Amino acid sequence: INSEYGGTPNKMKLLACIAFLLLIGLSFCLKTDGRWIVNESGTRVRLACVNWYGADQKDFVVGGLQQQTSNSIARLIKSLGFNCIRLPWSLQMYIENPVITNRTVVESNLQYLNKRALEIFDSIVEVLSNNGLMVILDNHVSRADWCCSSNDGNGLWYSNEYPESTWIDTWVGLVTRYKNEAKVVGVDLRNELRTTCTDGRCRTPTWGGSDPSLDWHAAAERCGNAILKANPNLLIIVEGINYALDLTGIANLPIKLNVPNRVVYSSHNYQWDYPLGSYAAFKADLDRTWGYILEPNKPYTAPVWLGEFGTCHTSLSCVRSNNGMGLWFEYLLRYLNENEVSWSYWAIDGTESSGTGRTYGAPEAYGILNIKWDGVELEAMMSALKTIQ
Repeated sequence: INSEYGGTPNKMKLLACIAFLLLIGLSFCLKTDGRWIVNESGTRVRLACVNWYGADQKDFVVGGLQQQTSNSIARLIKSLGFNCIRLPWSLQMYIENPVITNRTVVESNLQYLNKRALEIFDSIVEVLSNNGLMVILDNHVSRADWCCSSNDGNGLWYSNEYPESTWIDTWVGLVTRYKNEAKVVGVDLRNELRTTCTDGRCRTPTWGGSDPSLDWHAAAERCGNAILKANPNLLIIVEGINYALDLTGIANLPIKLNVPNRVVYSSHNYQWDYPLGSYAAFKADLDRTWGYILEPNKPYTAPVWLGEFGTCHTSLSCVRSNNGMGLWFEYLLRYLNENEVSWSYWAIDGTESSGTGRTYGAPEAYGILNIKWDGVELEAMMSALKTIQ
């Protein structure tokens, strides 16, 4: 290519490269446009994701590697109609990067035995990418464990053991590691900010406010800008406070980053968080806490991604009922469809990983897959999810 076709040779080469990547479907750079997530051509992209946990917990690897190959699991996820994975990880996993010597947790993937946790994480990201799945990296916890409570030491974005500088530096290191992996499209800065009680003292994060040690809004901007300096092409996903239930502060204090069109807000939703009455009351509550962010042409307008929600898989009433869990699930799916909201179900895992209150290999009661990780446990659950894919 030379300048006789218009533009400098380097510019023409870049344009040709972008065109080629788009043609073969390898470029997945996403951005925001008002309340929507869009691709390079401006086409709306609805993220229909599922959480694949385990690397955030005490095994330091994703779940299911004892039952099926990583490629088999990724292929199954893709076949179920999901287009992306929310992949939780811990600061401890990245910083300590332990050698995985426990054969049990990788029994069907012995190539991972005696490899370091990050090498295995790299492989999982690559396998997901090769199967056409986008990846959203989620800093779920600092110290590896099951989440979440007020006394687990993971409720803020920092702790005595893992100060804010470590949190930000670790994020920068991770996104730099995957800078050339096009399917890594976003980062969920921190999971479920909440009151945390340690050493006889309880602290509650705020959205703004006069105490910088509690101001999640300001911390998210600092971290988001550091990440975008390392990779300006990522979506920066910022959860609300109080277990990601409360995003009301955004109305008066939205996130502002140095790179435009990168902010996505995130809420979580579980049945126990909402007293059930009519759908109108349920809708009004969600509109008040985060749905309002979708209203066009406001200073705070942005996409919202429901990063976690889940129901049991033990009976049909888990997904369809006149009350309880099934009614909540029907209400929530209706709301997501009416508002065309992107989402991520918790979780794909068919079995539990190791953590406080968990039993390795026990059935994951909220999992989509069965304990063998080779199929769906409750078909009615997957059928319901397909209505919002």
